[in-house]
Amino acid sequence: MFNRMSQSPTGSRFTGKNIYRTAEMVSITLFDGCLGDVEIPDALLKYISYEGNLSRSRSYLKLAYHCERFGLYARCLRLQSVHCVAEIGHLLRKSRLEFLEVHWIKSKEQVEGLCKVLEQNKETLASIEFIHCKLPASLVTAICESLHVKDFETNVIKNFSIKRSSFLDSSYFPLPLGLESLLSAASGLTSLVLSDNHMWWKTAKMVFDTLLDTDSGLQVLDLSENNIAGWLSHFKWGSPSLINSDRQIDKYLKSLRVLNLRSNNLQKDDADCLKYAMVYMPNLEVLNLSDNPLQDDGIRIFVPYLVKKSKCDIPLAELYLDNCELSCHGASQLLKVLSALNVPLKSLSIGDNHLTSKFGPSLGKFLLSGIQALNVKGVGLGSSGFSDAQEEITEELSLVRINISDNCGGIRTANFLSKMISQAPNLVSVNASNNWMPMESLPTICSVLKAAKGKLEHLDLRQNTLCNKGNIASLLAEFQINGKPNILLSSPAASIVLYDNDP
Repeated sequence: MFNRMSQSPTGSRFTGKNIYRTAEMVSITLFDGCLGDVEIPDALLKYISYEGNLSRSRSYLKLAYHCERFGLYARCLRLQSVHCVAEIGHLLRKSRLEFLEVHWIKSKEQVEGLCKVLEQNKETLASIEFIHCKLPASLVTAICESLHVKDFETNVIKNFSIKRSSFLDSSYFPLPLGLESLLSAASGLTSLVLSDNHMWWKTAKMVFDTLLDTDSGLQVLDLSENNIAGWLSHFKWGSPSLINSDRQIDKYLKSLRVLNLRSNNLQKDDADCLKYAMVYMPNLEVLNLSDNPLQDDGIRIFVPYLVKKSKCDIPLAELYLDNCELSCHGASQLLKVLSALNVPLKSLSIGDNHLTSKFGPSLGKFLLSGIQALNVKGVGLGSSGFSDAQEEITEELSLVRINISDNCGGIRTANFLSKMISQAPNLVSVNASNNWMPMESLPTICSVLKAAKGKLEHLDLRQNTLCNKGNIASLLAEFQINGKPNILLSSPAASIVLYDNDP
């Protein structure tokens, strides 16, 4: 996003990345006086002006000079709190920003400076992101009003994001009025991220209900890393007409494609409520429930939705259930259901659940289901799990990407790789790091790579014992894609460093 580039009439390249570098330097520069008087170091001048220019007047070195001359071509910008002063509006008066990222603002004065920039760019600003900010509801409202959300016909905001910030005053006012107005008025909004903001269930409920009431065109909703257990309970415990999934509904999020609820302390009851709410998201394709203690019972409750969804015109394509406290039995039952869906998932992630080596047969059978991307990182397969999974691979696989790292499979990891790669003609990426593969695995790995005939674009073998072999890099050097090595290896020096947790 920040690599977009505009070309000035003089040929100077003024890019988002270059603005990034300048902004970072200004952030750490100690100065007294005006922001425009900050002098830009010589090392940065080549990024924002003419390379090889011999002029070294005092005005040429100042930030104000470059904002005046090249600000018109800036399209993306990152501002730290130190930049958000009254002067910033004057310095950027010629800009036509499309992407703006704001860090660490927390005072009324800083918001006033920021609002001036927002007002000046309201006709072009498509994306705005707040990170590590601490704002009371009144200042959030001021920011949103500066975007002229009430006059939504001129509002071009597509992406709005608040991350790792605080913007709630109390439980009595769970959603700032300005933000609620933004969600209601910004008809062009396609992505909303409210992540890691100490948000609780009332706020999440109000956000979802506001989007639902306005028949929003939102495509991505990210509420991850909050604590919103219970936020959808009204869909289950409301009137009978609300929970009847077969009735004709008047309001729904027809455009929503991605819902990220990772790490929200969601429990079994939340999975049940989510099942009822899913009827209002008929075109959902990506669902992330990772890092929630749903356990087997929570996933079992959710299974009927998965079956019904596979029969829809737009089935679920990606499901993320990492670290959900699944057992081997629960995960095996889930894979059995997923294997029988009308339309198979394209991507499944169930890593970091303690599934043990008994999960091996279920894994091997599921690989035959048509899955294209699979993450089983750190599920405890061990050598016997890999061996059992290998035995089940009897047909050609549709697999494109797989992560089997952190499973401590030893030499049987290499044997599994050999069988899997030989049966997966479309496989391009494998993460097999940290699997205790010994040096005896190297011939098998080389054989696997030769059989892949250059189609395997990425193979991660880091943190395996075979990396200790001094000349392993040269032994594997012949296996390259477009002239570049496609194998990630730990350096011998790094592999023998001992961990010291002494503070």
